[in-house]
Parts: sequence; structure tokens; C-alpha cells
Amino acid sequence: MLSYVPGCAGFAALIVRTDYADEAAWRAVAEDLGRPWGRDGDFEPVIHLLDDPAWAGATPDQVLAAVGRDEELSVVFVADRTTMTSPHRALLALRVGADEGDEDLDPEYYRDLVDAPPAREFRTVPAGVHDVHANLSIANMDFQEYAEAAAEDPEGVFRGF
Repeated sequence: MLSYVPGCAGFAALIVRTDYADEAAWRAVAEDLGRPWGRDGDFEPVIHLLDDPAWAGATPDQVLAAVGRDEELSVVFVADRTTMTSPHRALLALRVGADEGDEDLDPEYYRDLVDAPPAREFRTVPAGVHDVHANLSIANMDFQEYAEAAAEDPEGVFRGF
């Protein structure tokens, strides 16, 4: 069973490493995540790296099950095999829990309102992690907006607005 302590990330973006095949690739991802962000690099990154081989090979469903009890998390980022092998090191962003109000919607009615259910995941470059996390944490934007922006990219990756 995977272990995660709710609240341990605080306000930090939670990054879970699930691929341990390439240490140099992981160091590059961690370095990218540690760079200042924002339009002019005015913000210092606040991240919590969960780098424990017990998470090796964990699926998105397993990651969500482990972190789902953390009421403060709205998104978790996964550094998986795709992250480690892609040239842009895109992490998998996973929506934690339902958006406020989603749980009250009748699935039949909701299906008629939109073509597809709300997105559960999308990929983002490391520089996008901070923007996504910060805006979701303060409810300035919602997960769906980022997923739609990623879907518009030819490679399906959120790269910023």
C-alpha cells in the first residue's frame, strides 16, 4: 500500500515520482521544477517532491487513491515514464476529488449539458506546474480550463497562457 500523509505538502505543489529507470532524467525534471516562475521569474517555486521507490510503477488511480484523503489538494503531479522520456518532461496533472458542485449533478442531466465529463488529467511542462497549482489552490481557475488549454496544443501539453 502506498503511503501519503495528508497535509504534508502544505501549500506546495505535490510531485509524485513513479518512474525510477533514469536518474539523470529525474534530476533534470527536479531542476526544471526548482526554477523561478512567472512572467519575469518573480516567484520562487514551492514544491514537495515525493521521491520514494515505494511509488515505482504506481498508476494514476493508485496515486489518486493514496492522496485523495488530503482535502487541501486539488491537483497532484506525477513524474512517470512519459515524463522521463519526453523532450519537454511533461508531468501528468491529476485532478484530486470532484470540483465543487460536481458531486450534486445528475449524471444523465450532466451528460446532456456537455459532450464529455470533466477532464481527470492532462500533461504540463514543469514550468506550468506552478501556474496550475497556484491558480487551482486559490480557485482562480479550474482544472477544466487547463485541460482544455493542453488539448489545444498539438502534443496535448499545457505550456502556459
